[in-house]
Amino acid sequence: MEENTTSLRDILNSGPEKFKYNLLYLGKGSEFFSVVVVNWLLTLITLGLYYPWAKARKLQYLYSSTDFLGSRFIFHGTGKEMFKGFIKALIVLGFIYALMFYCLSQRMIFTGILVLYGGLVLIIPLAIHGSYRYRMSRTSWRGIRMGYRGTKTELASVYFKGIFLTIVTLGIYGAWLTINLRKYILGNIRLGNLKFKYKGNGGDFFVLNLKGYFLSILTLFIYSFWWQKDLFNYYVNNMEIEDENGNNIVFKSTATGGGFFKLIIVNLLMTIFTFGLAYPWVVTRTLKYIFSSVEMEGSVDMESVVQSEGNYTDATGDDITDLLDFDFVI
Repeated sequence: MEENTTSLRDILNSGPEKFKYNLLYLGKGSEFFSVVVVNWLLTLITLGLYYPWAKARKLQYLYSSTDFLGSRFIFHGTGKEMFKGFIKALIVLGFIYALMFYCLSQRMIFTGILVLYGGLVLIIPLAIHGSYRYRMSRTSWRGIRMGYRGTKTELASVYFKGIFLTIVTLGIYGAWLTINLRKYILGNIRLGNLKFKYKGNGGDFFVLNLKGYFLSILTLFIYSFWWQKDLFNYYVNNMEIEDENGNNIVFKSTATGGGFFKLIIVNLLMTIFTFGLAYPWVVTRTLKYIFSSVEMEGSVDMESVVQSEGNYTDATGDDITDLLDFDFVI
């Protein structure tokens, strides 16, 4: 009788069934090289006009080489969509630079500098919003679309408040700005009816960076590899995915300082000694290491994920972030 009672108690206290989830990068350097070389050649021949199609082909390959629970991601964006966004992005940035050069030609140097940096600061939140809205809506897994539900107004509020406080505090608030942006953006990303969450806080992030900065200087930048590992671990360990019933998937990083040291040094040597031709293998090595360093466990049944997101085809924001050369949060 006692054995049966114990078994029943164990069952009642066991909670939801736990699952392990694996994210793998299955691409090959040689395959990606063929994509990259064709992109380089066609972009060169067309004097840069092929660039949007090159970017679409690149993303289509990278996404289709990423496997989650035995199914690949798909990027549905097209060169045509990105070309339209590319032209709009060039017009916006061209206007800012033209206005700056006009001010400089009139010897209004301070005004010209203010126009340039002020203009870039103003368009960054719009670019981030547009980039996430486009990129997420054009991504799917098992036919389930991803999506971004943030608004320009809310994102701009987080961004400009953070910029103001960062200036006032002489850069100290930058850690909180980074975390608040990450919380807002990730908190508005969806995979069907699943939502992402981020739990980091600015204080911890500030201390982590302060420690990394001083230890890197004291060790002649040797510690910078461990600093990179700490940043990656902090980023991953504070991520979650949650379903409508409160079940979640927690992320855990297994990356090490030694692993980052080997990855970065080998990638650097490969790039230098091949004059950049090893780029496809560098990307492949990096993605394989990053994905293999992320463990996921939780109680979300991925078979129950349903469609909830719509389409969005304006790639302007994505092209502006690309031209300004700053990366995604995720």
